[in-house]
Amino acid sequence: MKKLSLLLLAVVSGLLCFAQPKIEFEKTTYDFGKIKEEGGKVTGKFVFKNVGNEPLELTNVRPGCGCTAANYSKGAIAPGEKGYIEATYNPYNRPGAFNKNIRVTTNEPQFIENEKATPHMIFIKGEVIKRPPTEFEVHGYTNGSGMMRIKHPDVAHNMLNSESVTDTFYVRNFWTKPVSFTLNPTPNYISEVYRNFGAELQPGQEGIFILKYDASKANQFGQVKDAVSYSTNDSLDATKRVHFAINIKEDFSKLSPKQLKKAPISQLSMESVNFGDAQKNVSKTQTITISNSGKSPLIIRALNTSNSLFTISSNMTEIPAGASAEITVTFKGTSRTSTQNATVDIITNDPLNAVRTIPVSVKVL
Repeated sequence: MKKLSLLLLAVVSGLLCFAQPKIEFEKTTYDFGKIKEEGGKVTGKFVFKNVGNEPLELTNVRPGCGCTAANYSKGAIAPGEKGYIEATYNPYNRPGAFNKNIRVTTNEPQFIENEKATPHMIFIKGEVIKRPPTEFEVHGYTNGSGMMRIKHPDVAHNMLNSESVTDTFYVRNFWTKPVSFTLNPTPNYISEVYRNFGAELQPGQEGIFILKYDASKANQFGQVKDAVSYSTNDSLDATKRVHFAINIKEDFSKLSPKQLKKAPISQLSMESVNFGDAQKNVSKTQTITISNSGKSPLIIRALNTSNSLFTISSNMTEIPAGASAEITVTFKGTSRTSTQNATVDIITNDPLNAVRTIPVSVKVL
């Protein structure tokens, strides 16, 4: 009886080995040849056949980059029947040769037995012929949209909280009618101090305007982001913006030797934060103790993080001499398996260590 059972098991196993789906592509590379950059998206179709003897299903069709998109047969493909995968490529702003892949997994035995098995690979390739430059590009206005544009509307500066800076911006009207240009309300530390045109720009006119950023009025520290907006009658994009990315540091240059001796001194209980392993969608917290071993109050100017999945807060913003406060770093949790790294900046009025940067990490399982 035992021998008979083993024989039946061997027969069943053998049948299972031969009863399986199997994919076979008519071709694994689709060549678009030469295509125009301005010609719009192009789509290639890959046809495959189930040459196995069990229904075939595509379990994952994953483009190798964001510039391809895949549409494919859903549901089971019977033995001997055909299915398809469509790959779309957008050539706009991608001149030159390209060769992209799409990874395909199915319900074939190798993928069921090993989730890390090498997927089937299909490829699209071709060459994008560069389009002629637009009128905006000819004049260097590659940012923004609409018929009035600001050249290079993004600026960045490192500055002390006692300083101010001015930036000159070029603006051009590409429309066939006048375009109004009105500054919307701004924070008191940002102002327009000059423009060489009136309330509007004439067709084809290029003008300049100058904005002043005064950090001494901002009362902010660390990485600060601000935006200034202008209202226009541009029918395609009525609001134009200038973006500031400013790193503001405290100016300690005017402190006397006597004041420096009485200055606050910050000390941290840890120089890095490692949350270790975390389950998906589960938040975790760790606490850093910040102590003031100086002779005057330690003021926490700002707490910043480089990754939005982490937040940082303190139970005290002004720490007396000899006292301590608790700084809480929180990981919000995410639904994706990943390793998250960031830095948190603790910015204080300690003249020797005004910015304390702490690396933070967590592994989401």
